Amino acid sequence: MDTSDPDIIFDAEGHCNHCTMALKKQHHLEGLLSLIDDIKKGGEYNKYDCLVGVSGGVDSSYLLHLLKTYGLRPYVVHIDNGCDTDVSLENMCKITEKLGYVLHMMDVDTDVFRDLQLSFLKASVPDLEIPTDHALVSLLNKIAKSKKIRYVISGHNTATECIAVSRWSHGHYDWRYIKLIQKRFGSLRLRGYAHTSLWNVFTEQVLGRIKTVRLLNYLPEYNKEKIVRFLEDEYGWVNYTTKHGESDYTFFVQAYVLPLKFGYDKRRMHLSDLICSRQLTRDEALAELEKPSCDDIKALMLRKMVCKRFGMTEVHLDALLRLPNKSYYDYPSYETHFVYRFIREVYKKMKGV
Repeated sequence: MDTSDPDIIFDAEGHCNHCTMALKKQHHLEGLLSLIDDIKKGGEYNKYDCLVGVSGGVDSSYLLHLLKTYGLRPYVVHIDNGCDTDVSLENMCKITEKLGYVLHMMDVDTDVFRDLQLSFLKASVPDLEIPTDHALVSLLNKIAKSKKIRYVISGHNTATECIAVSRWSHGHYDWRYIKLIQKRFGSLRLRGYAHTSLWNVFTEQVLGRIKTVRLLNYLPEYNKEKIVRFLEDEYGWVNYTTKHGESDYTFFVQAYVLPLKFGYDKRRMHLSDLICSRQLTRDEALAELEKPSCDDIKALMLRKMVCKRFGMTEVHLDALLRLPNKSYYDYPSYETHFVYRFIREVYKKMKGV
């Protein structure tokens, strides 16, 4: 990690607050079998005892294997925002077919979603993946509620995804932030767009009607390199050249826009995670950072893809990328709303934090 995060703090030994926090969090939770039993009992009289969203990436793919191993009956869903790579779709189909799971594909309103993505580009913030992340969480919770499923199984894990820099991306659950950016910069209304309101946050996260479980954190070891080899051998799964490479737009944001426009290289987070979980040495990580996040040929392809997606010229795209940099804190949000602050305090007291 480096000073591209303005809030970073280094101790006397040169260790940053992000990695110190990651080392504290990166321990394996106990009670895996007890948790599996709770999930089975919670869905004993339903067709499905849990819900899992898949992307074709490493974590969600291995998660499906584990659910089958432990005899769970997941409702498997993929939210298609129109940015999936062919490889990601093939990975999802291969694994679900071999495991005997039905892959439920759910589309978003393409025109509205595309217009919202463009609004975030116009807002000149680094939070360009928020339209996807917000809709994903909201839709999974809505599906779980409609199917009477109590447990949503997440592939997020502390071994490879513990470090997150809020300045690099913030406001994922902030509907006020999203809708006001769209109102200011967009051309279409967000009517029908899947979202999570303050009330949803309270009922789902505070009252706990739907529980999100990070199953991978209960494993005695979660080694990314070993998991990749296993998926390749067992399912014919195909690896990506970069983290989150299952989405062309995500790759465009993380490998091109964030480093070029904001000076943010998210590889620092991901590599630091692997160092903290002893899957990589610091020297190996530094050698990886010496390589460009996106070569010229790939950058040209990504630019053409994005221009085609938004119906703009490359001159227009360059004009957007040259806009003065803004952040989440430059726009109205829940964090400036008294109701949110009240709910946050209630949540902290209930969780004892």
